Amino acid sequence: MTMSSKIVPGCLFDVKVTLGEGPVWIAEEQALYFVDIPASTIHRYHPETEKHDTWKAPNRAAFLLPVTDGTFLCGMPDGLYRFDPRDGRFSHDAVVEPGKPGNRLNDGCVDPKGRVWFGSMDDSEQSPTGSIYCVRHTPGGLDISHHDEGYTVSNGPAVSPDGRILYVCDSPEQTIYAFTVTETGDLSQERIFARLDQGYPDGIVTDSEGGLWCCVWGGSRILHFAPDGTLLETIAMPCSNVTKLAFGGEDYRTAFVTTARRGVPEAQLAKEPHAGSIFSFRVEVPGIPQQKFQLAN
Repeated sequence: MTMSSKIVPGCLFDVKVTLGEGPVWIAEEQALYFVDIPASTIHRYHPETEKHDTWKAPNRAAFLLPVTDGTFLCGMPDGLYRFDPRDGRFSHDAVVEPGKPGNRLNDGCVDPKGRVWFGSMDDSEQSPTGSIYCVRHTPGGLDISHHDEGYTVSNGPAVSPDGRILYVCDSPEQTIYAFTVTETGDLSQERIFARLDQGYPDGIVTDSEGGLWCCVWGGSRILHFAPDGTLLETIAMPCSNVTKLAFGGEDYRTAFVTTARRGVPEAQLAKEPHAGSIFSFRVEVPGIPQQKFQLAN
């Protein structure tokens, strides 16, 4: 039975970015990385020490995912970049969708096999020109494959703990889809996992029991679904635009949540003083340690 959660998220880091997104917890550093898309900025925050670092990206970074060599793979409007926080340098790895200048990359995740799944979207959020891609690293470089299309704003994606299910949101359609991931890395058996009746599904992530956590843009809440799509609980958030969640901390039972100020009227922002900041709360079921993009030997 669906219930309103007793969890009360608190503001962890009052950073007030315009559009916070893409949180990832890096255990080796005990640090949370995230991006502010319109500001083309990458952030790193250490909760224990409250140390905060920032880097200016060459374009709007929508996601950053850790690589086995200590760098990050970043999605930007003109393709995939590598970012090294040790020296702050960026390098352009691959062009994606060169024939769609109105599109940009939006969100991504790493699956248990070390592959990255990411999506694109119409930058004006009007046309269904977005797609879902998978990227592997080979001795010859990045191998990018196209798997689905017709998304206006692709979001998520997220992978089940066993790597057999890929979840993807089409935010304007208020729908979360599920696909079966085949042994060869293809997608099959597309089905609707959940539909929202208020707000738009944004970032999603799975926990260690296969539960799916969905942040709701324009909905002031986070939804927690069972693996079968049953809505288990609703967590109220003190701001309208909730963008994505990452599990971390020593036991992976701390949820870190990015939010946004973009699109919130000034009058409403006065009621949401911490919009655009990082929130956190504790959960009973731990998350999954952040997977890393696997480089070929």
